[in-house]
Amino acid sequence: MSAHCMLTGARPGFGNRISRSHRRTSRRFDPNIQSRRYWLPSEGRHVRLRLSTKGIKTVDSIGVEAAVARIRARGVRI
Repeated sequence: MSAHCMLTGARPGFGNRISRSHRRTSRRFDPNIQSRRYWLPSEGRHVRLRLSTKGIKTVDSIGVEAAVARIRARGVRI
């Protein structure tokens, strides 16, 4: 599974690991992805979302219904 957030769209960033001798090798900065299960009252079922920690805070503030609407607007099937 790819490390991306279903709500915010956060994806891995890429950069360089720099050693003491200043040699550079590639690395990736993964977002903090958590799998959360939310109750969706309009459909009477649970949905499992893969969210970054910022996405979890967004769901807490706007509500799960609005968050699922935003995810579906991006074209992601839930």
